[in-house]
Amino acid sequence: MSLNNAKQIVLILSGKGGVGKSSVTTQLALSLSLSGHTVGILDVDLTGPSIPRLLGLEDAKITQAPGGWLPVKVHHAQILPPTPSHLNQAGAETIHNQGVNPPPPPVANGSTSSTTALHSIGALHAISLAFLLPSRSSAVVWRGPKKTAMVRQFLTDVLWPPLDYLLIDTPPGTSDEHISLAETLLQQTSTPAVSSVPSGMSSPNQLAGAVIVTTPQAVAISDVRKELSFCRKVGIGVLGVVENMSGYVCECCGEETNLFGKGGGELMAREFGVKFLGRVPVDGQWGLLVEEGKRPRYGRVSVESEQEDDEKSNDSDELERYGDGNGVDPTNEQDDGLLVDKYRNCSLHGTFEGITRQLVDIIEHR
Repeated sequence: MSLNNAKQIVLILSGKGGVGKSSVTTQLALSLSLSGHTVGILDVDLTGPSIPRLLGLEDAKITQAPGGWLPVKVHHAQILPPTPSHLNQAGAETIHNQGVNPPPPPVANGSTSSTTALHSIGALHAISLAFLLPSRSSAVVWRGPKKTAMVRQFLTDVLWPPLDYLLIDTPPGTSDEHISLAETLLQQTSTPAVSSVPSGMSSPNQLAGAVIVTTPQAVAISDVRKELSFCRKVGIGVLGVVENMSGYVCECCGEETNLFGKGGGELMAREFGVKFLGRVPVDGQWGLLVEEGKRPRYGRVSVESEQEDDEKSNDSDELERYGDGNGVDPTNEQDDGLLVDKYRNCSLHGTFEGITRQLVDIIEHR
């Protein structure tokens, strides 16, 4: 069976669309990989698969092998070189404080520090319906039975290598895909409640539970509550709640704005008696990283000009950039390196490092 090689299976769920499930799934996978775990991502959002784009693998295709499909390799297990850090106190450090982790050591504005320690990471693989489509603009127009069959095929026909964690990115709602997913997983995997494995050991195909993703505003919370109820009805444990898009911190001045409110996810977690894993703020540098492949840079823009009314046309204007507020590289050069390597420079890495640490602890000690 395809899932035999997955030690722990974690569902990423939400009853609401547009809350950032795929972004949370991707960053959980990167953080787990940076912790040395071997990770797989299964994208079962059939009509809106986002994982290939977030991973920069839109041109990748699935390889057919005897017995099933081979997942696409995002990166293999390796040792990453030291990476420069362009974080400063006004931008990235403030964003770090919105998560569950303390900020990194202060770095002066405009200076560059280097992380000298080598970093060993685990391999990351992914599978998605998008890898089977002729182009990213191809629409999937399927009725429920065909969606159900595709979900079951993904769960049985993918030849995963040995994995520490398999993260399953799901579509919004509680429809056919979710019912099929829950039924198949509960039939083919051992849940903690029914596992016959001795205490202290994990089942080789264990369904760990679900991470629920929401945004702070009431309209999202009301829909995500239904997902928590769904998990209880089908017998899937909830590992915790992540409140995504919880505040925005300006990369230049550090001022925080609660675009969608704040604290709704934590209140919902308390109401249902589940663990609140943390808040994830909006970070424009993460968007640039996955959209353009640019290494995150934080700083301020300083403009000196004798004629403030005509800055753009005056050739004597001096523009001093320390990684501008939009993350644009002054040299306009494309950043080389793996996504997981560049992610180490993202402020959200600290936030998800804390969320991942809590998640692993919950799974190992439940």
